[in-house]
Amino acid sequence: MSKAFMGVRLRRLREERGITQAALAQALAISTSYLSQLEQNQRPLTVPVLLRLNAAFGVDVQIFSEDDEARLITDLREALSDGAQAETISVAEMRELATNMPAVARTLVALHRKNREGVERAEAMAARLGDEWMGDAPARMPFEQVRDFFYARHNHIAELDDAAERLYAATGLGPRTVHAGLAAWLAKRHDVRLIYDEGETAQRRYDPASRALHISPDLKQGQQAFQMATQLAFLELGDVIDRLADDPALSGDEARHLARIGLANYFAGALILPYGDFLRAAEAQHYDIERLGRHFGVGFETICHRLSTLQRPGTRGVPFFFIRVDRAGNISKRQSATDFHFSRVGGSCPLWNVYEAFVQPGRVLTQLAQMPDGRTYLWIARTVGRGNAGYGVPGKTFAVGLGCDVRHAPRLIYSKGLDLADPGAATPIGAGCKVCERPACPQRAFPPIGRALAIDQDHSSLTPYPVA
Repeated sequence: MSKAFMGVRLRRLREERGITQAALAQALAISTSYLSQLEQNQRPLTVPVLLRLNAAFGVDVQIFSEDDEARLITDLREALSDGAQAETISVAEMRELATNMPAVARTLVALHRKNREGVERAEAMAARLGDEWMGDAPARMPFEQVRDFFYARHNHIAELDDAAERLYAATGLGPRTVHAGLAAWLAKRHDVRLIYDEGETAQRRYDPASRALHISPDLKQGQQAFQMATQLAFLELGDVIDRLADDPALSGDEARHLARIGLANYFAGALILPYGDFLRAAEAQHYDIERLGRHFGVGFETICHRLSTLQRPGTRGVPFFFIRVDRAGNISKRQSATDFHFSRVGGSCPLWNVYEAFVQPGRVLTQLAQMPDGRTYLWIARTVGRGNAGYGVPGKTFAVGLGCDVRHAPRLIYSKGLDLADPGAATPIGAGCKVCERPACPQRAFPPIGRALAIDQDHSSLTPYPVA
């Protein structure tokens, strides 16, 4: 919060509350002239003043967050780099807009996304012109809406976390007794019997008529417990999940149904790894993922996913970014409690260690990676998956990555042996080739959007798509 100039946000807050400058100054125990200087960006907003704002008006400090500002700058860079504008807009101008007029910035981002949705709809319809049938193309993929739904909440759903902790205590569950405890609770409370079918292809299948929950025996115990906890979420917290999924950001039944599944999965992770116990264990073990997995009896990916949700006000863990990719670079999971943000356009960066994990399966890799804006992150990556269920049956392999800002790195065991103070130790990566600002990257796969290329038939450079 040092040197944070938030004058426009202060004025907007005062206007929304309908109070005068003198009244706000009195409530904050500062002089009117000092408040005027804050609102005119002549003085920075300090932590003591921010805390008084929170105490006096219950203001969420997140609206003054530098992390939110970084997210917004990334989205603005994408929105304003599509080549449609008359002139180049500098990062400094985008930062000024995100800092002082965030509502305007968010409106521009929303307009850009709406325009992109229209383009994607037109392209999808054009691709269908040769088909025997015609249909409306989706405005935006439902799974993207669900990703944004969780992203806007910093991947933390307080109601589900609290409910999971209460149930964990009420049922007397423990790190190694979750599987048996959930099976007993389902039978006692809901008259649900478990069936482990050898031929079951689904991981979980519930039959409401017979109250039978079919679980695949190919899953490990921790995975089976997760599936039981997911079904328990629908049985006990259906009304809460429905209310949370009834959000204007989710348009259409498909998006809302996907959100319900995502919320049930969130509850399952929170029940197996209850917030307070898990955070204390994570801090005690210096966020050693494999040790935590052995202690709680769950897999590497489950621990990583849960670590990215520990953002309860007053008892926050390290703010992590979690991602899961396949060998082709497709991102199948992406959750963030931090400001790190890969672009929605053009994939992710091949220099990122999450792809190197496929070359060294089962080994935990670490990487200091620096984004074009100068921010440096510590990344941990490892392959996960399950083998073939039988001969000729494909298995599945992914790489998961867990990252945090380098300022949090000393709290992690994975920083051991790394020179965190040396800027040259970090690998330069980008948000995705189409929006990456690094002109000399030899791994560039696409030309940058909105930049003219230096095309010369008599000259060949090491860098693909050199920028003029």
